[in-house]
Amino acid sequence: MKNVVLIGFMGTGKTSTGRALAQRLGRAFVDLDRMIEEEAGRSIPEIFASEGEAAFRALEREAVRRTAKRRALVISTGGGTVKDAANVALLKENGAIICLTASVDVVLARTAHVGDRPVLDAKDAGDRRQAVADLMAERRELYDVADYSVDTSDLSPLQVVDDIAGYLKREGVFRA
Repeated sequence: MKNVVLIGFMGTGKTSTGRALAQRLGRAFVDLDRMIEEEAGRSIPEIFASEGEAAFRALEREAVRRTAKRRALVISTGGGTVKDAANVALLKENGAIICLTASVDVVLARTAHVGDRPVLDAKDAGDRRQAVADLMAERRELYDVADYSVDTSDLSPLQVVDDIAGYLKREGVFRA
């Protein structure tokens, strides 16, 4: 059974959708960011602050390598996981890639708290909206690897799950 892998920009709902989707499909849920934090014994902002983004991305690559080998999971990735082509290749080998998107304003509202999003916080020079828009533009093409996309801006997590489940059923990824 293939994994279902959720990619997308920060604040698009990968974690909340992932949990609900895993429950709907009767699969285990893996949040790569939480996995990294648990294994490192510290938060992602702490990893960025003490060791930098390169160290975090190395931990992320290892987490992807181990997780992508497993079967029948719903995997929520970090917003930048797709920056590494090797991560994408591993996740695609045994996974249906679903991209969650949202408008700049929705992402801004969902990521408003400073200190939780090190990449966004570093880009934020007093205009968080512009920082979100710039990062989204930089990453837009990276998310094109997805097999399917859902705009979560005006949908509840349950509606997003319904949309994804419908796609997976149509594509024969699962039967339910």
